[in-house]
Amino acid sequence: MMIIPEKQLSADFVVVGGGMAGVCAAVAAARNGLKTVLVQDRPMLGGNASSEIRMWVCGAHGKDQKEAGILEEILLENYYLNPTLRFTVWDDVLYTVVKREPNITLLLNTTVEDVSVENGAIRSVSAWNLHSYTRYTISGRFFADCSGDSILRLSGAEYRTGREASSEFGESHAPETADKKTMGNSILIQVRKTNGPHRPFVAPEWAYHFNDDAARREWMLRDLRTDNFWWMEFGGLQDTIADADEIRDELLKIAYGCWEYIKNNPDGHAAEWELDWIGKLPGKRENIRYVGDHILTQPEVEAEGRFPDVVCHGGWSMDNHHPEAFYYPGPPTIFHPAPSPFGIPYRSLYSRNIGNLFFAGRNISCSHMAMSSTRVMATCATMGQAIGTAAALAVRHNTDPRGIWKEHVEELRDTLMEQDQFIPFAKRKISALSLAAKVSDEALRNGMDRSLGDDDNGVWVKLGGDCRYEFAKPETVRSVRIVFDSDFSDVKRMRNIEGIPENDALRRLPATLARDFRVEILSAGKWTPVLTVKENRKRYLRLNFDPVSAEAVRLVPETSWSSDADNVHVFAFEVE
Repeated sequence: MMIIPEKQLSADFVVVGGGMAGVCAAVAAARNGLKTVLVQDRPMLGGNASSEIRMWVCGAHGKDQKEAGILEEILLENYYLNPTLRFTVWDDVLYTVVKREPNITLLLNTTVEDVSVENGAIRSVSAWNLHSYTRYTISGRFFADCSGDSILRLSGAEYRTGREASSEFGESHAPETADKKTMGNSILIQVRKTNGPHRPFVAPEWAYHFNDDAARREWMLRDLRTDNFWWMEFGGLQDTIADADEIRDELLKIAYGCWEYIKNNPDGHAAEWELDWIGKLPGKRENIRYVGDHILTQPEVEAEGRFPDVVCHGGWSMDNHHPEAFYYPGPPTIFHPAPSPFGIPYRSLYSRNIGNLFFAGRNISCSHMAMSSTRVMATCATMGQAIGTAAALAVRHNTDPRGIWKEHVEELRDTLMEQDQFIPFAKRKISALSLAAKVSDEALRNGMDRSLGDDDNGVWVKLGGDCRYEFAKPETVRSVRIVFDSDFSDVKRMRNIEGIPENDALRRLPATLARDFRVEILSAGKWTPVLTVKENRKRYLRLNFDPVSAEAVRLVPETSWSSDADNVHVFAFEVE
């Protein structure tokens, strides 16, 4: 008789779901001191961005509005470890980022099955590991649902589904009558350019076989170099969770039929292309949204989300896919304008009725219309960093998520900006020592760690040159904070095609980023290195060293990531 192993785990913070939101939540919490368990039901991290689904990590429009923080760190690390941008290697980049954190216990292939609740708070979750045939009971002080499918609703947390009536929140793009319809799921495909002779593609007998009257014919004939086939979508009239397998089967029929039509079309635009990969796990856009202390709505998005508790931002269009999806005769989606950036309030990231439940991802507290923008993965990643940091503050102050809003939201915002989270319409606080010193350029301490519009907000520093602080008298220095320019004009997106020159080239880290640099202090008229960093691929660094008395401190970039560059771009250099 087989004995099922049972294991007990306990943590400060339990994150359910290992997509981009869950990864960033776990990393943020761990770096801020929390013992964290990250539970993921798949063998790899990334969610919709993983090699199982291969959706682009999209976010705010405009190069000045791109997401920074942990997400940008991950994307830069991907350029370093995965310069050919292979999705299968990307999985391991995410794994590496998580495994570097000693405070994270990672459980892959582990599905939450039940939730234990006591006095309006989650006490533990029960989970099953399909790989090791082990049952876990994981207790925690705080929990985060980053699963997308909102499995922790088993706690009794309030939630919504479907589309609100336009009258409920004054949403001009919402339907007149509320319904349970959602955006559908998609199965993506990946193609490869071969430059070989055309070989007709034969779809399986169970697939659809489309003719020139097919739905989405005009999409099938698009340029293959710029398409990831997101428009092969189905399921918005069904339950995208409960009916996921049925939806997948329909999507496979659609996907194979579409490729057969594309590949064999007489116009020849796909003659030299071959099917390289087809997904088996549908990517989901929408299902369940929790109810928090605030429900973010379309008018608030359009008004730039200027809340007092903004902790992250969006900037993708309100990208509202029709529930009929592939079979809808009109456009597959309507991109309703949304400002970039717009603020997302902290009150939309924790439960109204479950006292220790956070959430991040497509399931936050918002209307369907607002969610059509906030659901994209780069935005979700910033939500994850926000709630992981909030959980750490809640432990520190012995309070709950609502207590952070009532008493510590400014500390949360300050901590996030210090750790390179972009919060629109706000400036980061500058250390007292930096403000008291003489600085080589005021841009180094202006509290804006990116270019915005016509404002460069940075300093170009020659390789071998420096930027510095000078003190009126010797000061004790123990830390520096540095932000380099990581080139937000490059969206650092994974690719869905291979075999053409621009996609076969190695993706290199930006020339504006310092590769090797040192930090030196001036004492008794002599400059001495206190830090030497090699192979840097981070935009944001907080570097500590043994306290030392200094008359001045300087940052000296030695090399860039481009052999042609003679300088780097520095947004911030501060001392403490």
